[in-house]
Amino acid sequence: MKLKKLSLLLVFGLMVAVLVACGGSDSGTQGGGTDTESADGEKVLNFINGDAIPSMDPSLATDTYAFQFLGESMEGLYRLDKDANPVEGIAIDHEVSEDALTWTFKLREDAVWSNGDPVTAHDFVYAWQRAVDPATGSEYGPYMMGGVIKNATEVNTGDVPVEELGVTAPDDYTLVVELENPTPYFLSLTTFGTFLPLNQTFVEEQGDSFATSTDTLVFNGPFTLENWKSTSTEWSLVKNEDYWDAETVQLDKVNFTVVKDAQTKVNLYETGKVDRTDLTSDLVDQYASHPDYMIQPETSVFYLKMNQTRNEALANKNIRAAIAKAYNKEAIVNEILNNGSVAANGLVPADFAPMPESGEDFREVSGDLVTYDVEAAKEYWAKGLEELGVDSIELELLGDDSESALTMNEYLANQLSTNLPGLSVTLRNVPFEQRLDADTNMDYDLQVSGWGPDYLDPNTYLNLWVTDGGNNKMGYSNPEFDTLIEEAATTLATDNVARYENFLEAEKILMEDAAIAPIYQRAKAYLVSPKVEGVYYNAFGFDWEFKWASVGSAE
Repeated sequence: MKLKKLSLLLVFGLMVAVLVACGGSDSGTQGGGTDTESADGEKVLNFINGDAIPSMDPSLATDTYAFQFLGESMEGLYRLDKDANPVEGIAIDHEVSEDALTWTFKLREDAVWSNGDPVTAHDFVYAWQRAVDPATGSEYGPYMMGGVIKNATEVNTGDVPVEELGVTAPDDYTLVVELENPTPYFLSLTTFGTFLPLNQTFVEEQGDSFATSTDTLVFNGPFTLENWKSTSTEWSLVKNEDYWDAETVQLDKVNFTVVKDAQTKVNLYETGKVDRTDLTSDLVDQYASHPDYMIQPETSVFYLKMNQTRNEALANKNIRAAIAKAYNKEAIVNEILNNGSVAANGLVPADFAPMPESGEDFREVSGDLVTYDVEAAKEYWAKGLEELGVDSIELELLGDDSESALTMNEYLANQLSTNLPGLSVTLRNVPFEQRLDADTNMDYDLQVSGWGPDYLDPNTYLNLWVTDGGNNKMGYSNPEFDTLIEEAATTLATDNVARYENFLEAEKILMEDAAIAPIYQRAKAYLVSPKVEGVYYNAFGFDWEFKWASVGSAE
């Protein structure tokens, strides 16, 4: 049996600690690591971000960059500790009713917003109502709360007023949440960005300008976000002296700059301008023996989305099945990525979700559902062409414009065109935010996309693909799949063994339908300065936690 995800995270936390303790060498010779303190004595770290932050509005955020900085500058009821356990945030305790449908949270009275206003239960009520209010236009609100918070779906469809959402504040420091069904993973949901509170007076004063710049934001987390606007390529997290647990926060500032070019990133690290950088495949071999080198396994899974509405060829199951089997995933992870990532032959990642009774890893039990098989791919392809009555198909592949993404997208296009006779694939590589917009508008044929978990349960991956789901965005629909996911959330909600059996069957159906085509489960290779201490990777939600980070000696 493989290590459970939480244990795995602890192991890699220890690995980082070893690197910190043993990997230090003279920064003048190794190049890694900036000065421990700035000229005025501040404890500062300098990091690279892969792209700009598309939004800092918790109701509108949908991507990893937005949730990363919301997670550092804001705080919900709970936040994750280094072992991915929910620990005190704005909530200091909670009670759950016998039927598991009513959760009562007791909030701390010493939490304040960065403008001095107290953080109260009313801030959660307002934020959660705003997230499902159809006037807001949130994607994640109805996705994360629908079927979980009482009346969330009905509020979002306009059938009932927002005041009937199952969240109330009997007093300033008591929050009562009514659930639609018992939800085994609800406590972990409270750590996620969509469930963050909002200061209603401040938000309404800002109007349409809210969350478009530092000046139109207010914070209640360990850090404030400074020198940021929606087009920024540089910004900083600065210690929030008004944070209720400010004594725990040791960093004064974390600076970020957007860099996409792999060699430029390494140059910045070598010259001491940044304290961490990820490595592309061509640089891994060069730096694998470097004392600052480390690999961070992740739970994000990447796949091809196949839009069944924009191109009629992709509405054909045999065409999709052919595409799913026509590219060499091992070559992608071993030669193109070369960073510890592993081939994905299903959707739910390895080392994430243990089965309820046996403790076996979900991925091992579910098995390899979609493998690379050129001969089988050609058979599916021939059947699909015959059914469509054509001998050639043209498809466009949408992907990000980073250096590693460009290389992988070119490889995928070449593999598909080479292994499937008559297929022509053109590339459309765009900045991250533009790809998100294209996905939302279903303006693509094939898309390289990925998903990191929002909470600790297979449902976070599988309910993406229910009919007309907010993240489906590719026209996929299977009533049997929908029923399995619906049962797991309702009639089987208190029977975890039965829920997981439904998830196993649902994943099988998804792969048999070739709704998506798995590519890889991500890991990343990094150079990390020995001075970086206490920065750890989250099992779900936002990726990196800085609240407990500190600056050590680079010697």
